[in-house]
Amino acid sequence: MTVLRAGVIGVGHLGQHHARLYATLPDVTLVGVVDQNRERAELIASRYGATVFERVADLLPLVDVVSVAVPTLAHYSVARACLEAGKHVLVEKPLAAQLAEAEELVELARLRGCVLQVGHSERFNPIMQMMRPHIRQPAFIEGHRIGPYSERGTDVDVVLDLMIHDLDLVLSFQPGSVEEIRAAGVPVLSPTIDIANARIQFRSGCVANLTASRVSLAKMRRLRVFQRDSYVSVDFQARQGIVGRRTVKAGNPVGLTIEEYKGSEEEPLKVQLESFVRSVRTGTPPAVSGEEGVAAVALAHQILAAIASFIQRWVDGEASMGRGTEGPAIV
Repeated sequence: MTVLRAGVIGVGHLGQHHARLYATLPDVTLVGVVDQNRERAELIASRYGATVFERVADLLPLVDVVSVAVPTLAHYSVARACLEAGKHVLVEKPLAAQLAEAEELVELARLRGCVLQVGHSERFNPIMQMMRPHIRQPAFIEGHRIGPYSERGTDVDVVLDLMIHDLDLVLSFQPGSVEEIRAAGVPVLSPTIDIANARIQFRSGCVANLTASRVSLAKMRRLRVFQRDSYVSVDFQARQGIVGRRTVKAGNPVGLTIEEYKGSEEEPLKVQLESFVRSVRTGTPPAVSGEEGVAAVALAHQILAAIASFIQRWVDGEASMGRGTEGPAIV
């Protein structure tokens, strides 16, 4: 089997793990890494037997596949350079900060004949893979993805930083087209939206109510799905799941039969990279396609537009009551 030559652009919090895992995958060689922080790049390269490259352009002629793990605002420019060079690309979520950028990357991958996969890692969480067969026709979906504040990821709103995971999952359940979105959110510690809630009504009748926060005291990563005659709960952090099914006796519903699930300790990113490499080798569509990445970005921007309207109404309301526009009090 031909050995694939891999590179990683951006070896910070997430990129370092791309480098580590490429170095362990069979028939894959980690050739090199690029990072604006030279000291950081040298540390990761020495740890995993790779070479440090000053520029993306210097790395690209020597690799077949690339992971792009730079800050979100740079996803488009870096991924575009890789695709223009004819390289297969895995881009960390979201595919791009702007919808037009994401759409351009998909079209460029098509023209160059390159695999473009988006790093929506929760798709590969072992508990999600166990629970997915039980999710058939959701009527109501409730998600919470919250955690303490960190500077990482604050170059974009929390919708593109955290909620994007759950937007991708919801869309993967194929609820149909969006009918209406109501959303609220506010900046708290960063210049961008730090906490947001969105209620998404689909034409199928399905409703998704999602909350994302990076200014919470505790960490939570949960999704609950309600269907006719059943209920599915997924705890991504604990890798635990519950399926409740309606129990019927003598034609009358009497309660729920509960089944509990526990996901393996397999690393989602490793499964994700294996799927990316397999897609490159076989020519099969990636597990999370560029088109799916575009759909998640499009929905995120619809939510951000709804939040912008909410904030404007709040500001107008405060002004009309003579309270000024200093922002909401944090208590």
